[in-house]
Amino acid sequence: MPSRKELANAIRALSMDAVQKANSGHPGAPMGMADIAEVLWRDYLKHNPSNPKWADRDRFILSNGHGSMLLYSLLHLAGYDLSIDDLKNFRQLHSRTPGHPEYGYAPGVETTTGPLGQGITNAVGMALAEKVLAAQFNRPGHDVVDHYTYVFMGDGCMMEGISHEACSLAGTLKLGKLVAFWDDNGISIDGHVEGWFTDDTAARFESYGWHVIRAVDGHDAEAIKAAIEAARAEQDKPTLICCKTVIGYGSPNKAGSHDCHGSPLGAAEIAAARDFLGWNHAPFDIPADIYAEWDAKTDGAVVEREWSERLAGYRAAYPELAAEFERRMAGELPANWAADSAKFIAELQANPAKIATRKASQNALDAFGALLPELLGGSADLAPSNLTIHKSSKSITPNDAAGNYVHYGVREFGMSAIMNGAALHGGLIPYGATFLMFMEYARNAVRMAALMKQRSIFVYTHDSIGLGEDGPTHQPVEQIASLRLTPNMSTWRPCDQVESAVAWKYAIERQDGPTALIFSRQNLAQMARNEQQLADVAKGGYVLKDAAGTPDLILIATGSEVELAMAAATELEGKGRKVRVVSLPATDVFDAQSAEYKESVLPAAVTRRVAIEAGIADYWYKYVGLNGKIIGMTSFGESAPAELLFKEFGFTVDNVVAQAESLF
Repeated sequence: MPSRKELANAIRALSMDAVQKANSGHPGAPMGMADIAEVLWRDYLKHNPSNPKWADRDRFILSNGHGSMLLYSLLHLAGYDLSIDDLKNFRQLHSRTPGHPEYGYAPGVETTTGPLGQGITNAVGMALAEKVLAAQFNRPGHDVVDHYTYVFMGDGCMMEGISHEACSLAGTLKLGKLVAFWDDNGISIDGHVEGWFTDDTAARFESYGWHVIRAVDGHDAEAIKAAIEAARAEQDKPTLICCKTVIGYGSPNKAGSHDCHGSPLGAAEIAAARDFLGWNHAPFDIPADIYAEWDAKTDGAVVEREWSERLAGYRAAYPELAAEFERRMAGELPANWAADSAKFIAELQANPAKIATRKASQNALDAFGALLPELLGGSADLAPSNLTIHKSSKSITPNDAAGNYVHYGVREFGMSAIMNGAALHGGLIPYGATFLMFMEYARNAVRMAALMKQRSIFVYTHDSIGLGEDGPTHQPVEQIASLRLTPNMSTWRPCDQVESAVAWKYAIERQDGPTALIFSRQNLAQMARNEQQLADVAKGGYVLKDAAGTPDLILIATGSEVELAMAAATELEGKGRKVRVVSLPATDVFDAQSAEYKESVLPAAVTRRVAIEAGIADYWYKYVGLNGKIIGMTSFGESAPAELLFKEFGFTVDNVVAQAESLF
């Protein structure tokens, strides 16, 4: 029978061979963490390679995603559908084994990692989801949600600020089934980290409320095993296992230095490593007895079958709960969702109200939250301003996780990546809020949601210079355009309570990407609509007001500026102009409509167009053309009451009329 070292050396060999063949990659971390991975994956990880999406599997996250060959080697050896040819195709075009782990490319990859610190934060979201779902569904003698989240992380993850945000909250919430392994090898790209990273990391995590196991020899299987046993015995605190390792372990001339961090070892050094490790096999050649020891398909089928039997018992004892659990884990909405949500929107249209769209958002949450127990809300310490707490909200606390609302504190970046982890876990639809301006703190996590096509719902209030006296530090200008330019991101800026509810409905129903919902601080008048216009809101853009016959001018607006466009249209009509007003709350949704529909809203023959939005002006050229007019922002804002700022920057009826008239 192969020894543990031989089994770990299979990881090292595959990793250094794949990096060498690609002539690109990071062999150091896989070689350094191979012994830890061997113990965790073979002795503890609960998973089934034949069913990678099994609901109660343990989650494994490689936060130091540059070491991706560690994960690919593990998946291949354990029996996932990832072949040796896939490993040979490492980092190549259309490969299932890209340079960093990419969600959706290969089975068993739980999240996309690479931007350091986000993997551990996704893991916090997954561990939070497990705790919440366990509290909501488990009953005495029936633990249908009972799994761990394991994460590998390096010095880079520790240095990135997001890890402070997420790990602090994880300690506060007592996420006892989160176990992190710190690859404490003292090396980053620039060399030995003591010149720039001298934190007492163990003390830092202890101050967060973590269970910390110090100074574990990351190359001693028994020491690793003892640490994991101690971690699993601690149920009230997340655990950090501090593993002292040698980066590039097995490379006789480069181990322990940054030379093996992000570059192939080279043919000569790989030959020397084979001698050092006693690995007398050709590149990508794994002996049958080693494959047999690594293969997890049989054991995985057994543990999944045992869980399925428990689920059957749960279904017999609690049929309604079991049906709800299975619905939510399948990502399906309740049977009454479509009818009830449509009825709510129709009632809003029939009962006009002049309210801020942030308040309209809260009203929608009041209605939809009662229908959707899977909504997991939160705000980055701004709930009274974002209005994200609804009538069915119940706060999640360290000792009661059965709720549906997380108080994230001032942690915009951490909140957003935690939401992504919860979405990836399944069973929950996360939303989280901050001011639109502070989306900038979270920008990379928002991008990762789009990259992974996850149903994270980002709620952004205080959407323009209209927030007034707080000034340009708080007034977003370029943020809406940035969100709209992000692939896979759907961005909505509604003009009233009806568009706000439609935006929420769209975000909840969307399963192929995240949605940004952008709401106002100030009150906005409700627009009149007929039944067709109400139906067309969901198309992202529609004709809100039209002229008799072919219009000779189109005003295009979003959000608070729709009301301005309508007032300007009335004045222009008094001057004999035939004016169409188009509300365009979601440009990406509108752009995805048929050519015929888009032509019906913005006919190519009507070239006189004015776009009005209190955001960056340049975005709107795609809708008005080079000869159209744009009333938008070309600078930062100022500190003053909102009405003075709108006048200062040209958001007035007089200016809209003047700009429109200049086209004739």
